[in-house]
Amino acid sequence: MTSSSVRSGLLYALCGFALLSIGDAVIKSIAGAWPGTAVAALRYSIGAIGLGTLLFLKEGPQGFAFPMPKMQLLRGFSVAMATICFFCSIFLMPLADATAIGFTSPMITAIFSAIFLHERTSMTKWLAILIAFGGVLLIMRPNVAELGWVALLPLAAAISMAFMIIGNRAVAGAGSPLLMQFLVAAVAVPFILSAAFIGHFSGVDALMVGMPDWTIIARCTLVAVTASFGHWLIFMATTRASAAEIAPMTYIQLLMAIGLGIILFGDWPDLTSLAGAGIIIASGLLLWRGSR
Repeated sequence: MTSSSVRSGLLYALCGFALLSIGDAVIKSIAGAWPGTAVAALRYSIGAIGLGTLLFLKEGPQGFAFPMPKMQLLRGFSVAMATICFFCSIFLMPLADATAIGFTSPMITAIFSAIFLHERTSMTKWLAILIAFGGVLLIMRPNVAELGWVALLPLAAAISMAFMIIGNRAVAGAGSPLLMQFLVAAVAVPFILSAAFIGHFSGVDALMVGMPDWTIIARCTLVAVTASFGHWLIFMATTRASAAEIAPMTYIQLLMAIGLGIILFGDWPDLTSLAGAGIIIASGLLLWRGSR
């Protein structure tokens, strides 16, 4: 890949992950009003319907293909798991904390890309990932052990997102970007609906699905639009740069989470958290320099 292609891929990823962070803040505003499983199910159902409509209008009935079925199932299941785990985690902990714990994903993605995709990663890129991860460790305070089992939810989401990025990379070129986005949403919906159904009949009050307020439907619709566009940008990024190169761009979500946490939820970071954010920005600049 040329350096210009890699840089454009990083820019696509940067914008895509920023949109996802905005959606996360909207989702957090629903906390306590509706279960995370139900929110995830409604968000992806709306997204699948919208993307399917766009695909039909743009490509017609022939546009609905299902290339590389195993990889599509991996992508859909990974997105379903990541969404359920992360939505539930931001309902239970501060947005910035859940986002920070989720940033083990770039490390996992880099390892997975080397194992499954046999992608070569330069020392500069590894250094950028390690520096960024060091910044994340600062922001992850207090210790993960002090957060209890809740800390496992964003960690599970991080592993699932790593598999999704690997799946995106594997199916790149197998169909149009719009088809790939429709498939990941459409395949995710049955998995998420099943989780919502199981949760509703589990006897856990927090997972009981009642009739949502219209504002919840509106917010889920907004997230479906912004997140679908964000995932499209991330998919386009994987066609221009390797999975390991794209992975550190997820850190923009952390910076956005800190800013949105202050503005919307009054969660002010301390100096150590700000230092961690500065380290993450530095790693991003190092990655850009390494791609030149």
